[in-house]
Amino acid sequence: MSAILEQKCPNCGGAVEFDANSQRLKCPYCDTEFDVAAMQQAEEFKSNSVQDINWNSQNSQWEAGETDGMNVYVCNSCAGEIVADATTGATTCPYCGNQVVMKGQFSGELKPDLVIPFKLDKKTAKEALKKHFKGKKFVPKAFLSENKLDEIKGVYVPHWLFSCDAVVEASYQAEKYRHWSDSKNNYTETSAFSIYRSGSLGFDNVPVDGSTKMPDDLMESVEPFDLKDAVPFSPAYLAGYLADKYDVGVDTSMPRANERIRQSAFDAFKDTVEGYNSVTPIAANMNVANGFYKYALYPVWILNVKWKGETHTFAMNGQTGKLVGNIPTEEKKAKLIGGLGGAVLGAIIYIIAAIISSL
Repeated sequence: MSAILEQKCPNCGGAVEFDANSQRLKCPYCDTEFDVAAMQQAEEFKSNSVQDINWNSQNSQWEAGETDGMNVYVCNSCAGEIVADATTGATTCPYCGNQVVMKGQFSGELKPDLVIPFKLDKKTAKEALKKHFKGKKFVPKAFLSENKLDEIKGVYVPHWLFSCDAVVEASYQAEKYRHWSDSKNNYTETSAFSIYRSGSLGFDNVPVDGSTKMPDDLMESVEPFDLKDAVPFSPAYLAGYLADKYDVGVDTSMPRANERIRQSAFDAFKDTVEGYNSVTPIAANMNVANGFYKYALYPVWILNVKWKGETHTFAMNGQTGKLVGNIPTEEKKAKLIGGLGGAVLGAIIYIIAAIISSL
């Protein structure tokens, strides 16, 4: 029974509760009711494993002479390895800001299949950062005037891209409610429906970040990237930029890609079941074919801003210009504004109460 009590509402995600009056499970957030047996089946459906996806590689190896103009640099602090062209001198790690030293010639690892070249330059990234600071509430004035853009680097971030064809079959239990009343009682009529869906979906280039040094939330926030601009990889695109070597292998990335594809497929089919008060997934099956993966490099500007001895990292999509990052806030000011807002709301409530009492 504990598994049922922990079941999430398929409609809004809230935790459902057993209603003694109706003998059904009810969501206290959206008031949707569910049949107990159907929810048990749904719990079994969630715990059932779906066919694993077999991924095939379309990667190629480095050919003789292709890496002659490329060097590998290693960070003294985070031990991250960064690829750059042979003209790059002493530099700093774009992720942690510490010194980077040359390790030697590039060797091993897979060759990237695709690269999205940088479309926006360093000047654009600096202007985007200034614009990002404007109009932000609760930002300390000292930060706006004293912060220092300590480092700005254009980095190609590694990604694994997964593609496949999927055939999905899914069944659901859905319900419709009709309410009416007379002079004595209120009535509810519940109509139950068994629904079946089947069809095929294609998934192209589902991305999984291949770098542990680039925080996943920061990388996902600057997405999406448009692969229409992608071109076959050439070392020439590294001129003036850095490229992070992947340290999350494709095997490690596969479970995340599998889950993203499965969830997207099941959500897409569930969204086709419309016009009902509640919809509960009962069973689903997904068969996958033509699964393959590629290795691509995405362009990102990393901007490290120093203030009061701390480094604040911002990232800008080097293709679209989308910039993200956390700006420090002045907690005292935020609390003061929040307190004033509460005081104003209290005064409004008091005035309304006074008006009502005088009527």
